[in-house]
Amino acid sequence: MRHFDLTPLYRSTVGFDRLFSILDSAASETQSYPPYNIERTGENAYRITMAVAGFAESDLTVEAKEHVLTVKGEKPTGDDDREVLYRGIASRAFERRFQLADHVRVDGANLENGLLHIDLVREIPEAMKPRKIEIGNASPKQIETSTR
Repeated sequence: MRHFDLTPLYRSTVGFDRLFSILDSAASETQSYPPYNIERTGENAYRITMAVAGFAESDLTVEAKEHVLTVKGEKPTGDDDREVLYRGIASRAFERRFQLADHVRVDGANLENGLLHIDLVREIPEAMKPRKIEIGNASPKQIETSTR
């Protein structure tokens, strides 16, 4: 396992503490089930696709709270009179968390062919969008001195 030391970057940056803690936690996360993809579907649109074969919509929970998207899958435990000789299809419970950036909201989720698609949209407020600042050609003001 590789470990990246981000300590030198803390000294030369201001205001990126949250970003570095996210990178630190992402590097230390080793959970691999269920597999997922994150793709960009537009300029400000993203999609997380998770392979959740064997799970029904009622077995899955998608929740967004305070910049964290949590996806849980839990199969109900029932008395099954089938005897399984070999279990190669994983149907274990899982919980996967995704750290969402500022101004990212969940637009919707749907289950299709064993894939859970979660659509995300980044909506930057108008006040935070870049704007052009005109450079004025104002002459400097002269300080008036009183003569006595």
